[in-house]
Amino acid sequence: MTLAQLTVGASATLKAYPQAGPAFTRLREMGLLPGTRITLVRIAPLGDPLEIQVRGYRLSLRKTEAALVEITPEPATP
Repeated sequence: MTLAQLTVGASATLKAYPQAGPAFTRLREMGLLPGTRITLVRIAPLGDPLEIQVRGYRLSLRKTEAALVEITPEPATP
């Protein structure tokens, strides 16, 4: 599953992302490393960008970048 497929309010653990190119460097510098917990806060009205919470701060990513990030969804809490 990718970050672009996550539903609003759901959390996941980052599994992998591209290992080359500008997206790799940018995501790594922003603290998105394998094993990091991510929560999708909201999606813009037209579907792009996505706002996520990671390591205590909020970050906006384009949907094309989010589609490159593989995640493991966490089970929903009741």
